[in-house]
Amino acid sequence: MFKLTGTVKVIKDTVQVTEKFAKREFVINDASSMYPQDILFQSVQDKCSMMDGIQVGETVEVSFNLRGREWTSPQGEVKYFNTLDAWRIEKAGQGMPQGGPSDMNLNSTAPSTASTDAAEDDDLPF
Repeated sequence: MFKLTGTVKVIKDTVQVTEKFAKREFVINDASSMYPQDILFQSVQDKCSMMDGIQVGETVEVSFNLRGREWTSPQGEVKYFNTLDAWRIEKAGQGMPQGGPSDMNLNSTAPSTASTDAAEDDDLPF
């Protein structure tokens, strides 16, 4: 499993490849290095709909698997292909657990109060 955070550049429509197989491609711009990269991902089957709530220009984190396969052409030439198979996408900051840094900005007393409450209440499971 891999993760990449970047900006959505392209979202294509879902394509019904066969009666039982559908895929949807999208491109994420990874600007984390000196040379930004446009990375093509695909989602398949029921995962095609996960892009429905995402807009071009939004920053997202994509969880994906790297897939590879061999293909032999009709002329006998062997070629290899890689696919980045996305299985989860979250808008930036959406996957953060409650009480994370974004909540601290809303109420600066929450972290100290929470730690005091936790020390006084020993029946917490963590």
